[in-house]
Amino acid sequence: MEIHAITKYSRVSPSKGNDVAHLLRGKTAVEALIMLDLVPRKSGAILAKTLRSAIANAENNLSLKRESLFIKTATVCPGPMFKRYRAKARGMAGRIRKRTSHFTIVLTDEKV
Repeated sequence: MEIHAITKYSRVSPSKGNDVAHLLRGKTAVEALIMLDLVPRKSGAILAKTLRSAIANAENNLSLKRESLFIKTATVCPGPMFKRYRAKARGMAGRIRKRTSHFTIVLTDEKV
């Protein structure tokens, strides 16, 4: 059984989010929550919130125990970019790309 939770349009670049998501893959849900509480990054807080949502989906919708859940996948995909411009030398403009991300966590009740 797979349980999904998605957080969309977060103002974190996908590369920074993937650094934290890489730590979670294959861990139990309880162990991953403890790890995410200790990660001092913005993407860690967003992934923790998404993981809590996935655990709540499993407990409330499917009556599964929190201790029996494993993280099957934790992915951070790029979302749309906000494009801004800043004045540069000699009358030129430099592009500033403000990146967004979509965080997805899939839990399963079977050992990965």
